[in-house]
Amino acid sequence: MKIFVRVKPIAKRNEIKAVDSNHLIISVKESPVNGKANQAVIELLSKFYKIPKSKILIKSGIKSREKIIEILK
Repeated sequence: MKIFVRVKPIAKRNEIKAVDSNHLIISVKESPVNGKANQAVIELLSKFYKIPKSKILIKSGIKSREKIIEILK
């Protein structure tokens, strides 16, 4: 399954807002330095979908706020 994500780093709290079934807005407290925000996104998605972190891959947008994330089965 592929989902499209808009990331908002350096937010006041970690949260996920669903726009529709394939589009999410994710706010994370971490800054985008050294991939900390990407790790926080993976951790939040892991809790949101109740799956292991190893099943979540950032397919594109490693250095962008707009990301395509693949969730493996």
